[in-house]
Amino acid sequence: MHSCTRFQRRRSPKKARNGRLRQGLIDKLRATHHFHRVMSDAIDSLLSGDNTSTLVTRLRDAGLRPTRQRLALAALLLDGQHRHVSADSLTRDVLATGEQMALGTVYNTLNQFTEAGLLRRVTVHNEHSVFDTNTDHHHHFYDAENDQLFDIPAGLVQLAGLPDAPDGHSIDAVNVLIHISPETN
Repeated sequence: MHSCTRFQRRRSPKKARNGRLRQGLIDKLRATHHFHRVMSDAIDSLLSGDNTSTLVTRLRDAGLRPTRQRLALAALLLDGQHRHVSADSLTRDVLATGEQMALGTVYNTLNQFTEAGLLRRVTVHNEHSVFDTNTDHHHHFYDAENDQLFDIPAGLVQLAGLPDAPDGHSIDAVNVLIHISPETN
C-alpha cells in the first residue's frame, strides 16, 4: 500500500521557468524611464478599465485576444513612439516595475505582435533579434559595441540594382542593416 492517498500526492518542486537573461540592452536609456511610467499607468488603467478600448480594438483587429499581459505590453509598445526592444530588455523593465511576466511570455507576445503586423523584427545576427515599433519600411545602423539600433529612412539608402529572384519567387522587401562602431581617436 502506498504511503500517500490519491488526495495527498507529493509534488516535486517546480523548476524556475526563467533562465539568465541573455540579450543586450536596446535603447535602454531612452526606453527605461518611459517604460516605467507607461507600464505603471497601463496596469493601473487595466485594473480600472479606463482607456483600454483602443488597445483592445487594435489587438482584436490584429486577431489577438486582449489578455492583461498583452494589453500591458501593447500600452508600452504601441503608443506611437518609435523604439527598438529585445525580449530580455523588455522583461527586465517589466520586472523592475514590480509586475511579474516571464521572459517566454514577453518573447511570445513580441512574436505574436510581429506576426500580426504590429511590430517589425530586425535580425541583428543569428541569435539576436530586436523588435521595432516602427513598422514603416526603413533601414538600420547597428552599433554592436553598445547593442543599439538607429533608424535610417528608406529613401536615404540607394541600391543600384537587385538580382532577379529565383524562379517561382518574387522579392517582397529589401532590408539593409549597416554595422557601425564608435570612432576611436
